[in-house]
Amino acid sequence: MEAVGEALLSSFVQLLVSKLKFPSDLLKYARQEQVHRELKKWEETLTEMLGLLDVAEHKQINDPSVKAWLEHLRDLAYDMEDILDEFGYEALRRKVMAEADGEASTSKVRKLIPTCCTTFTPVRAMRNVKMGSKITEITRRLEDISAQKAGLGLKCLDKGRDADKQIIIEMLLKDEPAATNVSVVSIVAMGGMGKTTLAKLVYDDTAEPIANRFALKAWVSVSIDFDKVGVTKKLLNSLPSQSSNSEDFHEIQRQLKEALRGKRFLIVLDDLWGDMRDKWDDLRSPFLEAASGSKILVTTRDRDVAEWVGGPNNLHVLKPLSDDDCWSVFQTHAFQHINIHEHPNLESIGRKIVEKCGGLPLAAKALGGLLRAERREREWERVLDSKIWDLPDNTIIPALRLSYIHLPSHLKRCFAYCAIFPQDYEFTKEELIPLWMAEGLIQQSKDTRRKEDFGDKYFCELFSRSFFQSSSSNGSLFVMHDLLNDLAKYVAGDTCLHLDDEFKNNLQCLIPESTRHSSFFRGSYDIFKKFERFHKKEHLRTFITVPRQRFTCEWISNKVLQDLIPRLGYLRVLSLSGYKINEIPNEFGNLKLLRYLNLSETQIEYLPDSIGGLYNLQTLILSDCWRLTRLPISIGHLINLRHLDVSGNYKLQKMPSQIGKLKDLQVLSNFMVGKNNGLNIKELREMSNLRGELCISKLENVVNVQDVRVARLKLKDNLERLTLAWSFDSDGSRNGMDQMNVLHHLEPQSNLNELNIYSYGGPEFPDWIRNGSFSKMAVLSLKDCKKCTSLPCLGRLPSLKRLRIQGMDGVKNVGSEFYGETCLSADKLFPSLESLRFGNMSEWEYWEDWSSSIDSSFPCLRELTIDNCPKLIKKIPTNLPLLTELYVDNCPKLESTLLRLPSLKELKVKECNEAVLRNGTELTSVTSLTELTVSGILGLIKLQQGFVRSLSGLQALEFSKCEELTCLWEDGFESESLHCHQLVSLGCNLRSLK
Repeated sequence: MEAVGEALLSSFVQLLVSKLKFPSDLLKYARQEQVHRELKKWEETLTEMLGLLDVAEHKQINDPSVKAWLEHLRDLAYDMEDILDEFGYEALRRKVMAEADGEASTSKVRKLIPTCCTTFTPVRAMRNVKMGSKITEITRRLEDISAQKAGLGLKCLDKGRDADKQIIIEMLLKDEPAATNVSVVSIVAMGGMGKTTLAKLVYDDTAEPIANRFALKAWVSVSIDFDKVGVTKKLLNSLPSQSSNSEDFHEIQRQLKEALRGKRFLIVLDDLWGDMRDKWDDLRSPFLEAASGSKILVTTRDRDVAEWVGGPNNLHVLKPLSDDDCWSVFQTHAFQHINIHEHPNLESIGRKIVEKCGGLPLAAKALGGLLRAERREREWERVLDSKIWDLPDNTIIPALRLSYIHLPSHLKRCFAYCAIFPQDYEFTKEELIPLWMAEGLIQQSKDTRRKEDFGDKYFCELFSRSFFQSSSSNGSLFVMHDLLNDLAKYVAGDTCLHLDDEFKNNLQCLIPESTRHSSFFRGSYDIFKKFERFHKKEHLRTFITVPRQRFTCEWISNKVLQDLIPRLGYLRVLSLSGYKINEIPNEFGNLKLLRYLNLSETQIEYLPDSIGGLYNLQTLILSDCWRLTRLPISIGHLINLRHLDVSGNYKLQKMPSQIGKLKDLQVLSNFMVGKNNGLNIKELREMSNLRGELCISKLENVVNVQDVRVARLKLKDNLERLTLAWSFDSDGSRNGMDQMNVLHHLEPQSNLNELNIYSYGGPEFPDWIRNGSFSKMAVLSLKDCKKCTSLPCLGRLPSLKRLRIQGMDGVKNVGSEFYGETCLSADKLFPSLESLRFGNMSEWEYWEDWSSSIDSSFPCLRELTIDNCPKLIKKIPTNLPLLTELYVDNCPKLESTLLRLPSLKELKVKECNEAVLRNGTELTSVTSLTELTVSGILGLIKLQQGFVRSLSGLQALEFSKCEELTCLWEDGFESESLHCHQLVSLGCNLRSLK
């Protein structure tokens, strides 16, 4: 019998939890407190079980009792949903009755309602459908299933910290007298104890107390090198709709202060060290004008730091995990692919190993990952009996050292190389794998798979063994725990060297002869003296600049470029990314062994032709070189080039035709079709290895459609993201049908994840876009396709999550052709769509609303933006159950009513007619709204009382440029029930709240 589909069950349970957060209106009429309590218990128990499903998924394969448990839970979930749907039906019936009661009692509508519906009483309804007994029975079954989990050995990976998590939550929710609106709570423990994990559990908690208390949340990893400018900028850039490239500390602080003003926030400062005391007052200055109850959560190893920033009573000291909890962490990783019942001795050995972990979750996780696929008892005993446990040197935790020793040799080298990264350095997989390749750390093989595939396998292996972990601040980045960073430096010894500030400022510190790989922080101006000690290190292989913060540019002495780097003839890796370099010396062509060259974010205008002599070069990164105008003709000589990144170079208008000779290219960010004898699109035919992301631009230069056929784009199975772009400013002389033929023959393979089409000039989209065959398409953008008069059919793309439609000047109506002309009532329309944006649609007038007629349209939509659509009259879809953010800007004719938006949190309406808000009484069920922005609304005098009654949970309210607004609402509304932390009024004649 097949295993229970845990991923499906997990999403099902998650859906039930979300439904239980918004119980039907029937409960309000029934006034059944017992029902309220029972449903609340359902929500809490299911939320707890969500954390167990990942563990249960692995155990059910070899444990029939766990499989049976999952099957019982699945059946119960179905029965729960049936009950909730019955409530939903009763709520709909009550709504019909209420609407009928509003009409004359003798009206035809009233007469059409069956008598059985008009004689409804809550108690009778509960008795008729036996609702009360059903709820009681389901609660009993739920309690039974929940009670069984302990006997099955089901425990969340981080369950051992449940009590600690609750303590931290209570400290964050506590209202305490303070001199300011902000207080600090600290988590204190030694490295590897789980401080960051605990903070993340609290930060990501979706339960009501935490989720609804804080209007803003931000997370910043501080690390040992405390930089108040960098930390402040990270904080600002992590906030919604905030960004700054300024290097001026006071300007960044001003922007952060404005972003936080009047709002209650939760900010996590992860890994705070002791050398920040003189900078703390400066750092916290922007926090002081926040709303009362704002909190800063600090993690630190140093109790003195915790007491300094938050006081002795506002800290929590983590204790080591119990052996049972530590075993749970170890077991989840070690027995991921092993049936513990088939190897009974492994549990006995494993428990003895866990006892030596000292209650450190990081150690248990690392050793569990080490042994996760190992079935031989003698290998487990080797770990248990290793002499490393007894070594006197406590610098490196023995368990971590053991996890390294038992790595395969190729993974040891790859991990040790990461010693060049400073603590808390965030990196991507795509950044690290080319470095490994350039250093020869990827094993040669007769296997037909690419080196990049092996590198991906290595990376995933190290990640699964916890040598890498996902960044807490950005899920797309990775980081090494500081103890593992210490381990990498320990095992690499002198071969890898990172020049930190201490090394830089002490010129007496010499670079050991054995050093082969080096990195250094980029300074504001790096003079030659900083690098003098490299002068006779000809055998250096790695010379990498590391930014203190991303997307900043600094200076470097020309003498370093001209006199030092060309002498380092054994360099394999060279990165000068982010320096304000205008010109690359011709002598760089002497670096014959160079395999990786990163000149991104520099100010070079061109590369010398001598670069063509770097025949070993595998990776050339030239992204965001905004002055770059041309590539060298000699680029065709780089026969080993696999990665060429020229993204973000807007002055680069053409590519040499010799690009077509680079048959081994795996990654090509932009293929620019040339004019006349320039780069022909048919050269793509031989680039059969292209994968990942590809942009084909300047498609207006295609003369012969047959050349597009020759390119055979559909056969490039490894492409995941594709952009097809005509120049926005092209003269439009090309025939629209020609462009349609070009796009027709540019059909990509059907497994594409993302598609962008820009400035296409054809009258309609080809069939391959309209036929819905892209089952994995998650992101789609159609921009400035001004001659198209209709949108393609997109409603049945099953995986589409993000859709952007902009600058479609020929579109007047969005209707059946968009949803799907043959859709039936049972069809799911846009079943996965989470974000939808329309912008700059100058002729768009009407949007057919299918959200009511087809109940399953837009079931997952969370963000909707309609921007600069001056002729749009009707109408925003009225049934969007999960919508949390709605932005409407510059739609002066829109006459939409806002209906059935039970999850809405943020509403922004700008430059519109007051009709958009006139029917706000329809929003009375939107009690979730926390932020309301109203700007430039013509004719708005006051808000309707029914609309205002929906704002009880509001935290931020902003009005601007509403010149006719004189009061917020009518007399009779009790403003004391509005708990708003921020009220901003700009350009309004606002005289009072009433």
